[in-house]
Amino acid sequence: MRLGPFVPLIAVCVGMATTAALGAPDSPPTPVPLTMPAVPLRARHAYTLAECLRFAESNYPKVHEAGAQLDRMRAQLFEVRMLPFGGFTATAGVALAPTVSGTAFYSPNTDAAITSSMALAWRVGIDGAVPLWTFGKISNAIDAAKAQVKVGEENVQKSKNEVRLTVRQAFYGVELARDARSLVDDALQRVDKYLPRVEEKVQNGDGDDIQLLKLKIHRAELIARRSEAERQERVALSGLRFLTGMGAELDVPDEPLKPLHRVLGPVSQYLTAARLFRPEVNMARAGVVARRAQVELEKARFFPDFALALSASRSYAPEVADQLNPFVRDDANYLRYGFGLVLNWKLDFLPQAARVAQARAQLEEIRATERYALGGVGVEVETAFAETEDAAKRLEAWTDAARFAKQWLVKVQEGIDVGTFNDEDVVDPAKEYALKRFYQMSATLDYNMALAKLALATGWDAVAPSE
Repeated sequence: MRLGPFVPLIAVCVGMATTAALGAPDSPPTPVPLTMPAVPLRARHAYTLAECLRFAESNYPKVHEAGAQLDRMRAQLFEVRMLPFGGFTATAGVALAPTVSGTAFYSPNTDAAITSSMALAWRVGIDGAVPLWTFGKISNAIDAAKAQVKVGEENVQKSKNEVRLTVRQAFYGVELARDARSLVDDALQRVDKYLPRVEEKVQNGDGDDIQLLKLKIHRAELIARRSEAERQERVALSGLRFLTGMGAELDVPDEPLKPLHRVLGPVSQYLTAARLFRPEVNMARAGVVARRAQVELEKARFFPDFALALSASRSYAPEVADQLNPFVRDDANYLRYGFGLVLNWKLDFLPQAARVAQARAQLEEIRATERYALGGVGVEVETAFAETEDAAKRLEAWTDAARFAKQWLVKVQEGIDVGTFNDEDVVDPAKEYALKRFYQMSATLDYNMALAKLALATGWDAVAPSE
């Protein structure tokens, strides 16, 4: 939430209220009701920023989506690991078989296949092969699947980092909106305290009616600005409740916005952290590993596969004569089993060479993506670091300015008490103090969000402490 549009207005009203206070008699003021909507009741439970971050990591739909994608990739890795043992096929069947007797040389039966005497016949069998040596096809496929799982893990971390930034923005926005509303309320209380006395003076002919009109105008504008602060609070709180998945029961502590306690190190420290922790960089690295494994897999397909073949089958037809001669093929009654070494070689060398070239091109493509990611991340880190340094300097400067303005205001008020200053001399220091206080609040938000952006750019969440 940005407070720039109504900062000067609030400062002027605070100054005018202070001036009216010094010249008003010490008697009970007449209450003037505020024509503004009532503040909605807040939720009962107040959670810290650290708790909100944990809720968001557990409940945010985008994090769940990335987690589901990771589960799919892990299932694919398990599939690749088990694929070499899945090359077996089982068959079975049952049918009616007519009575057939005799041998390979003579049979009393005719060629009629359907007779009055038939019985059930059945057949069952299993056959397949277990790879023994594939020249790296299996190992490279597993490496590629592992790299894909690494990409999924980093994608989950990327989703968490992004939602952390959004949660911080909403959390700090709620605190800043409440601080702004509190300052506006303070100004309204000052105006409402002395406005009736100013009206009374004008009615008695001792006051300035122009000054009274200005005070009423500024009071109405303060009410409008208070409504804006309430709207910003509701919007930020609504977004925070959605991000955390806690619903209407979530609220944040009613505390003023404070700057994070973090001492910046050299920019090289954050550049190194980004190369180590930034999910996008790690995803690009995993992509290079996967594409390299894909190239080796395509090269391995130039070579044959050696495997151990296994086969077993049994067939039985009670109405068909069993042929005992081993040189006679009997498809009705048999028990067969065996194993042996087999070779499978696909001799499509020219198309396979094209597939290897495609895999190499994809490897170069992902390598270029990795270089782009490293360079882009470096720019993001340096940009975020510069913004953080600037925000820290501005926060320090506005804090000093607010402190000096307060000292100025105190000295003028003391001078008025002893008669060395006139009543109207308090207007300028009161205006400056209110203005600088608002700039300090805005700079606090900018500093905290700059640290949060630096944490996102580096992938190092400890840069922006949540406690």
